[in-house]
Amino acid sequence: MPLVAGVDSSTQNCKVVVRDLATGAVVRTGRAPHPDGSEVDPAAWWDALQSALAEAGGLGDVAAISVGGQQHGMVALDAEGRVIRPALLWNDTRSAAAATDLTAEVGAEEFARRTGLVPVASFTATKLRWLADAEPDNAARVAAVALPHDWLTWRLRGYGPAGECPLGPVLEELVTDRSDASGTAYFDPSAGAYDRELLSLALRRDAFDVVLPRVLGPSESVRGGAGSLADGIVVGPGCGDNAGAALGLGASGGDVVVSIGTSGTVFAVTDAPVRDASGTVAGFADAAGGYLPLIATLNAARVLDRIAALLGVDHGELGRLALAADPGAGGLVLQPYFEGERTPNLPDATATLFGMTLPSTTRENLARAAIEGMLSGLADGLDAVRSHGVAAERILLVGGAAQNPAVAAIAAQVFDAPVVVPEPGEYVAGGAAAQAAWALAGERPSWPVTLSASPAPDTRPVIREQYAARR
Repeated sequence: MPLVAGVDSSTQNCKVVVRDLATGAVVRTGRAPHPDGSEVDPAAWWDALQSALAEAGGLGDVAAISVGGQQHGMVALDAEGRVIRPALLWNDTRSAAAATDLTAEVGAEEFARRTGLVPVASFTATKLRWLADAEPDNAARVAAVALPHDWLTWRLRGYGPAGECPLGPVLEELVTDRSDASGTAYFDPSAGAYDRELLSLALRRDAFDVVLPRVLGPSESVRGGAGSLADGIVVGPGCGDNAGAALGLGASGGDVVVSIGTSGTVFAVTDAPVRDASGTVAGFADAAGGYLPLIATLNAARVLDRIAALLGVDHGELGRLALAADPGAGGLVLQPYFEGERTPNLPDATATLFGMTLPSTTRENLARAAIEGMLSGLADGLDAVRSHGVAAERILLVGGAAQNPAVAAIAAQVFDAPVVVPEPGEYVAGGAAAQAAWALAGERPSWPVTLSASPAPDTRPVIREQYAARR
């Protein structure tokens, strides 16, 4: 049977998964690192993609490929297809003031009505406003704006600066999908159209001539050009990382995905759009023609990394320490805003440890407080998503940290819905592969997902009560 490939170009690295079209079985994989930071030269992503594809055995026997990637990042291109400045990533908060300004100029309710979003520092529009204010000469050169997965798809197909790419700088060949476009804050996911007035407002100039990627439907495709890395191969529209994970997990109505990675996310697949004028819930689109209401936190797995390092233990021992403490950690509460926070929108916040007494200040309680604090922030996000009518019949807990038995067990105490933990896997890359299969075969595949844990429900209200009291 044909093989299909999916890519996850995430904040930290690039992953490639090659799967069998018929069964979804993983045939081979590849991986390459990305540089650290919230500002990255996109050339590093292109180098990593090539390395990961080579490690995965190349594309010689692959019939279709699709690229999933981190949302929101600003890739500004000039008329020659060259990157004007390093891309600002989703986790770059320097545009927080720009987000406040844009919201004041348009109004939160109007922004939510037109895009499903209220600006925060993560979104592309706010980064463009920052560019217009901080680097006006660069802003004046902008001929096209792409997102990370758009730009990589373009390069994969052979487009880019003249002399570097076989097909040259054809900006009109940029393509994207609804899920990633819906994270820009200048796209209406309900109408499936860009809002050029909001783009112009962000750039502080008439931007009706700025090229934006053509939005493809869930099963639409383009092809790699002659001499490109994807020469002759079917290329799917790509997707944002969370939409890719939803595809990879086969999430459906009643499922809520809680993902613990560099960032934390809570999202669900719905048939109807969400418009939250408070800005707490982002009304994104999904990659299958529906919607993906989502909250995101900036502080997730790195909270556990930091506390493990502070205690001088690995993640396994951190979990063992946490499970040796009682629920509520003896009153010790960690509000884990180490990198500021997006939900709630507090870009300048710092982390705070509450409830320190002589009896409560133990290694065990600190380990548990770290896990409880991280999960309580995500549980607040679940409440926000539910407030828009989203049902939560099952929590799908994913991400590397989800495989820690302590995280899974404490999640069953924090959340008030059944928690299941799928087997470890590259669900964003797997979802992109499913999208490639959809584009190739004309129908969405139904590949099985295996669970590694289903902890018994054990809700302990004290955990969230303590967290809420310190909010």
